[in-house]
Amino acid sequence: MAVEGAAAAGATPERLDIRPVHKASRGFVNDASADVCELAVVTLLQAAAYDKPVALLPITMLGRYQHQTLVTLGEIGVDGVRGRSVGVRSWSQTTGVWLRGFLSEQYGLDLSDVDWHTYEGGHVDGATDPEWVTRAPEGARLQADFLEGRLDYGIMGNELPSDDRIRTAIPHALAVAAEWAARKGFAPINHVVGFSAAAADEDPKAVLAVYDALAEAAATSAPAAGPVNLSPVGFDGLRGPVTDAARYAYEQGVLPRRVEFDELVDRTCAALGVTASRLGG
Repeated sequence: MAVEGAAAAGATPERLDIRPVHKASRGFVNDASADVCELAVVTLLQAAAYDKPVALLPITMLGRYQHQTLVTLGEIGVDGVRGRSVGVRSWSQTTGVWLRGFLSEQYGLDLSDVDWHTYEGGHVDGATDPEWVTRAPEGARLQADFLEGRLDYGIMGNELPSDDRIRTAIPHALAVAAEWAARKGFAPINHVVGFSAAAADEDPKAVLAVYDALAEAAATSAPAAGPVNLSPVGFDGLRGPVTDAARYAYEQGVLPRRVEFDELVDRTCAALGVTASRLGG
């Protein structure tokens, strides 16, 4: 849909088929390997913090509840996290940022009291993990370490293996997540859309056409069940979840400085030569 929209604006789009999609982020953010790219919201926030030449198109490509992503084997629950080992693919992984934010705010956990293990770095050059986070040895895999008992907990979304022993650490996690979303007025979001400054300089109309096509597709898709929209579109729709994600990321040492939502809005509007209202804000 986005490709067709860009073509209608007179561009000559090329679809890059990179799977899983998060593997496209590093090249996009650091090397401008694509003009428009789906990427994790925390990667977009890190790119802004490190002044990479990319900006936000306010489209949600993936939104979901996150409380269920903290898993364990057996009976230990969320109350037992303090002092135990927890694995997560990357410290900057958006799923992990959301989940750690919940642990801190809802469960009163001091994150530095946990034995954190990561398995790869982030996508943005220059970003580092906090000194109290341990990088797993080269070749180690999160799923194997978890299933073989070398980790007490794992934070896993799409990476979750199939095993009957796995339990969500937060009791009634989906109900807790729905209550959180209803109270906040929004759901966590994982993936958004970014565009490069070079693409905006060359053909801002094509970038805007991508936004229009994706927004139209979102408007015509069936709404997900639940108290809030899991796939908001436009600056107004993304303000709440992106603001919370940015706050959590800064508190967790994922960002070297605070990134305010209006900074993202201003960067996008300046790059495309439009007002915020053109992009739903």
